[in-house]
Amino acid sequence: MAVWARHAARWGCLLSTARAAAELPRRLGVAACPARACPGLARRAVLPAGREAPLCGLQGHRRLSARSCSPPDCAKDAALSAPESNLPSVQQEQAKPEILPDLNAKILDEDWDDIPPSSALEVISEEEAVQIIAEPLLPIQSSTLRDYVDHSETLTKLVHLGVDLSQVEKRQKAGQLLLTLDFEKDVKKILLFLMDVGVEDNQLGPFLTKNPYILGEDLEALETRVAYLKSKKFGKSEIAQMVSRAPYLLLFSVERLDNRLGFFKNELGLSVKKTKDLVIRLPRLLTGKIEPVKENLQVCQIELGFQRNEIQQIVCKTPKILTASKKRLKQTFDYLHNIMGIPHHMLTRFPQVFNSKLLRIRERHMFLAFLGRAQYDPAQPSYISLDQLVSLPDEKDCANMLIATNASLVINHYNSDWMMQHSNRKVNSNSSFFLF
Repeated sequence: MAVWARHAARWGCLLSTARAAAELPRRLGVAACPARACPGLARRAVLPAGREAPLCGLQGHRRLSARSCSPPDCAKDAALSAPESNLPSVQQEQAKPEILPDLNAKILDEDWDDIPPSSALEVISEEEAVQIIAEPLLPIQSSTLRDYVDHSETLTKLVHLGVDLSQVEKRQKAGQLLLTLDFEKDVKKILLFLMDVGVEDNQLGPFLTKNPYILGEDLEALETRVAYLKSKKFGKSEIAQMVSRAPYLLLFSVERLDNRLGFFKNELGLSVKKTKDLVIRLPRLLTGKIEPVKENLQVCQIELGFQRNEIQQIVCKTPKILTASKKRLKQTFDYLHNIMGIPHHMLTRFPQVFNSKLLRIRERHMFLAFLGRAQYDPAQPSYISLDQLVSLPDEKDCANMLIATNASLVINHYNSDWMMQHSNRKVNSNSSFFLF
């Protein structure tokens, strides 16, 4: 502002001087000698005030006029021969220059753009301090995604979908992947694809919690893998079931999926339909490691003594046996076959006993043995089905146990053959647990 004021004062002074110089010939009465005929006078008139006198005295002006003007023009100007006392003073008619205020010379010499901004240590009022809004700083490094939720639109919307970031950050490089993704460009199209495949809206959060890496996959690659499953005659509902139960399924290439399906078909000697049913019931067979499956097949054939056709039946009825723990599998078989006396063909007929806990099997068998009812051969009377042995819930089992206990008390109290027969008929008629 100071520089602008200085320039404005100078321009005003120059305009005032030029105006005074233009009016000088009229005041002096010199009509025949305009400013263009006397260039020297005009040039001296527009000089800035303070550096040089704007005009000479009257005598100097007369000499200048006599040399510059032509004789006829000067003869017509009779006023020039008049005494000097009759002429007005040039200095009286000259506009007085405006005096500039006494400003700091240092500020006047500085340009407006060079003025430094206000200091960070400048004292401000409490009202101004309250109006200052400080944005939270983005952490440079953190061990949790919670610190980045307020800064990332992608993380915020994933939390709204139900994604558990505390579980996602435990997966290798999953947190770094989510921080580099843009929700509109990268995430939205994958969510629409999953919904089109058949994943329910309320399952998107749990699905992405288990498999956040799918958000970084190429959309065309995902569509190609779904198209491959459709070419293998998998229905849309079956594909949706497989993808929901095995979230990593679509991360595997078409070549790996084809090789895995061919392995189960050739290794187990299954038909195409049975192979499809197998992977639909347990889709993680396509995503898990193949070594445990091979080891379990060898255990069933070599250590447990099952034939190839028996392994086929067991696997088709209970696919989980392929991924079960080898130690648990051998312990369960040892108790069922060697202690309970169940032969291989019975285990092949009811392979679901391998999915039950060994403790439950042992407790129920010991109770039946205590009652003298541990009979698992369907050709014998009072036959007990292996399916009911392991599948009935504990509440119903306890009720049946109570009936059997009351019957045994009656037997001990009367101690007679007739009452023993009667009590046996009572147990057989009321205890569905012991009946096939």
